[in-house]
Amino acid sequence: MTLHLKYDLSQTYKSVIEFVLKNLSIDYYLVNLNEIRLKEALDLAQKVELQEQLSLFNISIVDDQKLSLVQRVKLLINFYLEHKEVQTKNVSDYLSEELDYSYAYLSSLFSEATYSSIESFIILRRVEMAKDLLLKTDKSLTEIAFDLNYSSVAHLSSQFKKTTGLTPSAFQRIIQKRNSINPN
Repeated sequence: MTLHLKYDLSQTYKSVIEFVLKNLSIDYYLVNLNEIRLKEALDLAQKVELQEQLSLFNISIVDDQKLSLVQRVKLLINFYLEHKEVQTKNVSDYLSEELDYSYAYLSSLFSEATYSSIESFIILRRVEMAKDLLLKTDKSLTEIAFDLNYSSVAHLSSQFKKTTGLTPSAFQRIIQKRNSINPN
């Protein structure tokens, strides 16, 4: 049996953070998706317990402010790609405005921390989203290209093949064959 789930990633994240902090009786203010202001400093035992609880959800405390900013860039890119209403701006302007840093600084910091460019990260995320849509919907490649804001089906297909080594249709055939062999 397969269950298909719908969720808002940012809301899910906020709910997890609120759940953990309330269970540990920690007073806080959620600044943004990856920044929390605590009303009181934590002692070592509290910090260890908080990290242990967050790690159950694959969330970790980042002590390095630059790494935290890179994480915020990733979260904002995911939000940007998932919400058409913010795609009226180009991604560089969106990131600069949301984070109050120049795009050149953000790009340099991102590359230094991840050994990849913001543009490459965006391409990888869009291809992952295309793979999810191919797997979980009956949408045509044209519809998927439109949904993901590609200029054309050829552009989507080209990036898909460069990233995965397969064309989107070859990817679909492999998945369909795998599902027919293993119909879980």
